[in-house]
Amino acid sequence: MSSPSVHTPLRFASTPAVTWSRNFPAVPAQIGPARRFLTGILDGWPAADDAALCLSELVTNAILHSRSGEPGGQFTVRIRLTGRDLRVEVGDRGGPWIWTGCPDEQHGRGLLIVGSLARCWGQDDGSDGGRIVWYEMTLPGSCGLPAWFSAARVALTRGPPRP
Repeated sequence: MSSPSVHTPLRFASTPAVTWSRNFPAVPAQIGPARRFLTGILDGWPAADDAALCLSELVTNAILHSRSGEPGGQFTVRIRLTGRDLRVEVGDRGGPWIWTGCPDEQHGRGLLIVGSLARCWGQDDGSDGGRIVWYEMTLPGSCGLPAWFSAARVALTRGPPRP
């Protein structure tokens, strides 16, 4: 099980970021657990289903189109909440990105879904030779924040209890 970590990036100095990271075996049976990892964090957020759908697409690509899909491979899901901003990353082991599908096939439209649901998305090179594909969404209004996030933020801004 993973635990959240808290840090304050310079560009969001007044809003602490809460991050989670978890590794999964790169097999199709792990798409569901990766989705549940995210939706458990976003419990109570109305767009959690959209975020989970985007994650499913990125995880599927990591399994099918990277070295992570080789025997013993894995992928990493990283989630960061900063104020009302959500960033989800899927790190894989890299490899050639070759799409051999035809435009009329059933497959090959996952990133179009991500692009239509997310505020933005992209790909970065990982420090270990892998690939990081990510997307960002903005949470709707402060009432859309999960209750635990607001409580954690209050605790962080108050600091440690005084003796």
